Amino acid sequence: MLGRLLPRETSFFDLFEKHAAITVQGAIEFQNLMADSSGTAHKCKRIKEIEHEADTITHACVEALHKTFITPLDRDEIYRLITKLDDVMDYIEAASERIALYDLTSMTQDAKDLASVLVRATQGVEEAIHGLRNLADAREIVRKCIEINRLENEGDAVLRTAVARLFREEKDPIQIIKWKEIYENLENATDRCEDVANIIEGIVLERA
Repeated sequence: MLGRLLPRETSFFDLFEKHAAITVQGAIEFQNLMADSSGTAHKCKRIKEIEHEADTITHACVEALHKTFITPLDRDEIYRLITKLDDVMDYIEAASERIALYDLTSMTQDAKDLASVLVRATQGVEEAIHGLRNLADAREIVRKCIEINRLENEGDAVLRTAVARLFREEKDPIQIIKWKEIYENLENATDRCEDVANIIEGIVLERA
């Protein structure tokens, strides 16, 4: 009985770190898809599998949250952190799914640029999350969060340029619709990285 009442910090931080690592893996897989469109179906299937792994971790975290009497962070912080993190992978998978659904084989440079920003943002999230376990270097965690915010701004700029280019250069309205949707999913994933960074920064500043 006592074991259920004691904080189980390791389990929550392990889940955060596992999810962050899986999300980086998903972002890199998508970037690989952009770099080489051969074997698209297999690559998209792998991204779908990664998304399922991320969902499993999220469900385990939410279940643990309901069963744990004392938590290492506020319950709302834990819930928001894991669900926003899961949103990142959901948007990556949504972009991948549309690549397969629309049978796209020639990837645009703008999609490659958005994928590059996203990989860097997810890597920043992973690094920031690793710092949460003991908050040994609060200043460094905040610095990483600020860098993620900068990357989100970079992603916004790439998205604006990409959409403008689509409407200026693409003559097929169907292609415009397809690529605009993919671009927006990638930028939404980067937006969620910023949301995660903001939650982490709030946790750090409250406890520093």
